[in-house]
Amino acid sequence: MPPGLIALALGAFGIGLTEFVIMGLLPEVAADFAVSEATAGWLISGYALAVVLGALVLTAATTQLPRKPVLLSLIVLFIIGNVLTAIAEDYGVAMIGRIVAALCHGAFFGIGSVVAASLVAPEKKAGAIAIMFTGLTAANVFGVPFGTFLGQQLGWRSTFWAISAIGVLAFIGIAALVPKLHSPEEKVSVRRELAAFRSGQVWLSLTVTILAYGGMFGAFTYIAYTLTEVSGFDTSAVPWLLVLFGVGLVIGNWLGGRLADRSIDGTLLLFITALVVILALFGVFAGSGIATIIALFLMGGFGFGTVPGLQSRVMNYAGNAPTLASGANIGAFNVGNALGAWAGGVGITAGLGYTSPIWIGALITTAALFVMAIAAASARRDTTTRPIPDTLAAN
Repeated sequence: MPPGLIALALGAFGIGLTEFVIMGLLPEVAADFAVSEATAGWLISGYALAVVLGALVLTAATTQLPRKPVLLSLIVLFIIGNVLTAIAEDYGVAMIGRIVAALCHGAFFGIGSVVAASLVAPEKKAGAIAIMFTGLTAANVFGVPFGTFLGQQLGWRSTFWAISAIGVLAFIGIAALVPKLHSPEEKVSVRRELAAFRSGQVWLSLTVTILAYGGMFGAFTYIAYTLTEVSGFDTSAVPWLLVLFGVGLVIGNWLGGRLADRSIDGTLLLFITALVVILALFGVFAGSGIATIIALFLMGGFGFGTVPGLQSRVMNYAGNAPTLASGANIGAFNVGNALGAWAGGVGITAGLGYTSPIWIGALITTAALFVMAIAAASARRDTTTRPIPDTLAAN
């Protein structure tokens, strides 16, 4: 395994922790700032929307710059945003901190995915991307539960101080382990990168990403309330239940990467179908502790198991212009995150209860399955939309 993949995974760990840990701390944050559950949820939606902006704008602005310094600069932005969140005295400042931290997210994963793919043989690209995203899954297995526990014991701000320290370690790791990958004579053309968006399959892939991820996070954003108010778990059990969700993410990410290297569309159809079924069953049996435990594990596994395939798919159909398309797909993940958080909040605000985000998530995921089926059928029919055999240069 190239050591650079380990460094990228470390950066992914810190960024993933920033994105997801607030879901376990949402009740504490809402109480501290004296805001409603739905308003606190905008710290998640606001983060996600800022990721979209960063994924498109920062990725496009840095396409002609050496990738390693860009990755390091993004980590610095990440540290600044988390420190600002940790010292926030009111909701507005906390939101600004979340936005600053989020700006680095999309560009880091977008550029990092291209770098990860360039470090291995073409037939192992999805697996390499999965290794980088292992940092994201590890954040859920170890980081989010520990961060939630730390925030419950020492105050939610302590969690963001810890995340800032992880950012420093990630900076050191990337500086030491990621090789220089972009030579001045191999400048990336912004015009060429934009040309990737002429592909209908790229747009279909982005739509599937939005809906599939939106469905999972429609259910997961308010999971702390579901666990305590519906399933009957004590608040102290929430971090350990999130460990179970995180274990599912790790297994799903690994399995999804392996299967996607064999058949991307087949893997995505299988995993999205399974996610629809799991969310529907979770909505029915959320009042059962045992059923909730099983659903959390499977939701994490099948939900995150789509990530390597979705990221590989959009890069494949972008041909020899994968950087901006890769960043756009990271943005699409977070449009889905924002969509799910917003839609789940609407359900709760409308008085539909804490299971309503699960049912809303199931509906959104069903839409993802419909679009994925269209994309797969179209790809089979039209040979002109098949992925261009791409030899990603180590740049």
